[in-house]
Amino acid sequence: MRWGFRFCFSLIHFTLTVLDVKLSAQEIRAAVKAALAEDIGRGDATTIATVPPGLTARAVMRAREPLVVAGTDFVETAFRELSRKVKVKKILRDGRRAKAGAALLKISGPARALLTAERVALNFAQRLSGVATLTASFVKAAHGTRAQILDTRKTTPGWRRFEKYAVACGGGTNHRIGLDDMVLIKDNHLAALRDARPNAIAAAISRARKKFPKLKVEVEADTLEQVRQALDAGAEMILLDNMRLKQLRQAVKMAKDHTRVRAKTEASGGVNLKTVRAIAQTGVDFISVGALTHSAPAVDIGLDFEE
Repeated sequence: MRWGFRFCFSLIHFTLTVLDVKLSAQEIRAAVKAALAEDIGRGDATTIATVPPGLTARAVMRAREPLVVAGTDFVETAFRELSRKVKVKKILRDGRRAKAGAALLKISGPARALLTAERVALNFAQRLSGVATLTASFVKAAHGTRAQILDTRKTTPGWRRFEKYAVACGGGTNHRIGLDDMVLIKDNHLAALRDARPNAIAAAISRARKKFPKLKVEVEADTLEQVRQALDAGAEMILLDNMRLKQLRQAVKMAKDHTRVRAKTEASGGVNLKTVRAIAQTGVDFISVGALTHSAPAVDIGLDFEE
């Protein structure tokens, strides 16, 4: 279960941490069951009171704005969890673009099941498609450069793998799933080792190599001197934190060293849709964007019952 995660695009991977994983049906069902229990409580009072138990209905889930689809497995599970008689036809699969008004799924079956599961199904679709849609915007902005758009661990608690799945649906690349994927030495780690010799970065990398020799090591650098220290100590990747464009270009040049690639580079901080193109043009390999998961707005998706 820990590594159950399915990529929308089979070619998407992260150079340092390849995640050959899938979201299992059991994991999706567990999340959906918890959401249904939260929403239904002791019972859907309105539906029970007004809708006869034998009534059937048909509905269409539609995009009400342009979006990238994600979360259709959650939608199907939500309806079928309430009745195995529900039939779901997926019109657009995860990772596909939808125009405003486009049908995403068609659902038919017991009316009570459709009405009771409606909000939970929409919550999953709107949130995950929102993440995928925002990611696609960043990927488009960086198109034509070498930079890949990375997600972060700034995710909704309990939804990390779902949101990272949605990032992949939008064409982004997954960074760490958790703290055990790789070693990422950040500023607070270095602050704790400020008195280490020959320097905090070298000491941290040395300790990481001894303790976890099979894990890749990335180091956060705020200055070009820290970039040099990380390169000299053999870091596989350097996170260039809140650097100006000129500094980013210099750091990339240092990491490439004209003759060989000494380390991959990742830009972080101050990244938005207005700045990401210029950052990508500095030559960095990756750009991490926390907003993909912590600030993606839910997209507008509706469920319309048919006559």
